[in-house]
Amino acid sequence: MSRFRSRRDFLRDLGMSAAALPFVCNLPSLGFAGTGLRKQRMVVVFSPNGIIPKNFWPDEEGAEFTLKEILTPLQEFQDRTLVLKGVCDKVRGDGDNHMRGMGCLLTGIELFPGNIQGGSDTPAGWASGLSIDQEIRAYLQNSPETRTRFGSLEFGVVVPDRADTWTRMVYAGPNKPIAPIDDPYQMFNKLYGQMKDQESLRSVLDAIRDDLRRVEPLVSAEDRQLLEEHATFVRQMEEELRTDATPDVGHAVPELEPGLREENDNIPKLCKMQIDLMVNSFTADFARLATLQITNSVGEPKMRWIGIEEGHHTLSHEPDSNDEAVDKLTRINKWYCEQVAYLVKRLAETPEPGGPGSLLDNTLVVWTNELGQGNSHTLNNIPFVLVGNGLDFTMGRSLHLPMVAHNRLLMSFAHGFGHRIDRFGNPDFCKRGPLSELI
Repeated sequence: MSRFRSRRDFLRDLGMSAAALPFVCNLPSLGFAGTGLRKQRMVVVFSPNGIIPKNFWPDEEGAEFTLKEILTPLQEFQDRTLVLKGVCDKVRGDGDNHMRGMGCLLTGIELFPGNIQGGSDTPAGWASGLSIDQEIRAYLQNSPETRTRFGSLEFGVVVPDRADTWTRMVYAGPNKPIAPIDDPYQMFNKLYGQMKDQESLRSVLDAIRDDLRRVEPLVSAEDRQLLEEHATFVRQMEEELRTDATPDVGHAVPELEPGLREENDNIPKLCKMQIDLMVNSFTADFARLATLQITNSVGEPKMRWIGIEEGHHTLSHEPDSNDEAVDKLTRINKWYCEQVAYLVKRLAETPEPGGPGSLLDNTLVVWTNELGQGNSHTLNNIPFVLVGNGLDFTMGRSLHLPMVAHNRLLMSFAHGFGHRIDRFGNPDFCKRGPLSELI
């Protein structure tokens, strides 16, 4: 009898529900968890419309550097942070810089010609290649030792329902954008079953809670701690359902006008829920790759929770001489960094199931943007801030790179997983290979 059949039969005899199987099968003391290989992961977090350079980039290079205002939320993890200045999106062709910044960000290749008009530039379509997360996903899914249930998970926060080049950064292949899931309840359904409504979700949560109690006497003390953490997560989801029991609950994205978000005051809560779901998915080993897309290129969130009424994209067009706009944009980007810091903290405080250390020891978080700065629409100095030890880069540094093509950074991510590709995206920007400076 195969190992898989034995596992299924064992858990079936216990009366375990299908919703609890993925997590329980990952518990080391039951003897079903993985193969002993390290579980490397990568998360890409996106926020839009560029940054304020003077309040973002450290002045110093090397291990001794000071985080500027926008990056201060990462202070606790500075020794595990790598700030890369000088990474440039050199892909040109059709589309405006917002479109190419978004569509080429993870693909490193030109957009197809199309009929989506951006600014005064030529219209364009979707990217003409797959994104690096999907390249790595295919590599990992090709091996039984690294294959997971989903391979990758695509999270979103108030991403517009409309499908265009400004709203998609993940591609399964040429002309194949992947839409992020920005409803946390829909993501929970994806992870744990095909529930049709909130009542069904409650019943599944009840079943998971009962299953965790059933398996508790059979596992080690260390795994009982993991079970308790998972049970706490389930209880939190139940609480969210109770407090959000309104006719439109579960519809995290309200109606949108083109380029305009009418109501978005639920963004902070949605970010937290999606991050918690992502961390939980890692403990259950549902996927090794994840993306978190907060709004979209040219996104117009109004961050009233930090006292800002103007839309983000509109503010980003203000000149550097507008001190009030600079202050607001600094606060906006600092808030985005706080979301990254929350994700990093959750990873750092979560033990690695079946292995030593924490999830952060085996996860690289990449925070990026489609533009270097909003008012100039530059594709130079695209923000790339890396946190965590998942790919064994030398962290705790500020690097000033000589205006390198971001294709080389994308290749470096693949190499960090042992996927030794010699090109990715447009080969013209790959000639010097992955970035040796990261090691």
